[in-house]
Amino acid sequence: MLQASKLMPQGAGLAPVLIKRAATLELDWDTRQKSRFDASDSQGRSIGVFLPRGNVVRGGDVLVAQDGSLIRVLAAPQAVLRITHCTAHGSPFDLMRAAYHLGNRHVPIELKPSFLQIEPDHVLADLLRSMHLIVHATQAAFEPESGAYASGTHSGHGHAHPHNTAPSKGHGPLIDQDFSTSVPKQTLIQTPGQSL
Repeated sequence: MLQASKLMPQGAGLAPVLIKRAATLELDWDTRQKSRFDASDSQGRSIGVFLPRGNVVRGGDVLVAQDGSLIRVLAAPQAVLRITHCTAHGSPFDLMRAAYHLGNRHVPIELKPSFLQIEPDHVLADLLRSMHLIVHATQAAFEPESGAYASGTHSGHGHAHPHNTAPSKGHGPLIDQDFSTSVPKQTLIQTPGQSL
């Protein structure tokens, strides 16, 4: 068995021709969120993946095997529920509401501009339908959000720039003021008989 213990997110730093020539490994989400697993690549080789705990493998990532060979990971199509808004009496804002409620339940969710995707769950499907959303069972690659505290990139957005920049950079105004000291404490605490 060939061992792979190095992960290159999205093949960063590799020439596109090397990524294109690499063997592939098609994996579903359940497998890609594990740090240790066995699989067979497109060349029929048995691959043992041993990554540091907590690593998640994404479609497009590249594994480096002990012999130096590259293995490009593909997100395998799997059963998912695709959620869209009802064009007859809803709006795209309904997807934001659905994402909020699913996030409150800590459900892995893939966010796209025109739809959401989750793993099949009939209780959640009923909840979403009660919110007047359209829920369709399909087969598709599943790439849920990694969460606010996960390392790496999010939504294809690398971080070669800081997020405390001026509004012209597309991330809002610079905020470096400590507002907790600019409001007198007595207005923050309500005492009996006092109204705010």
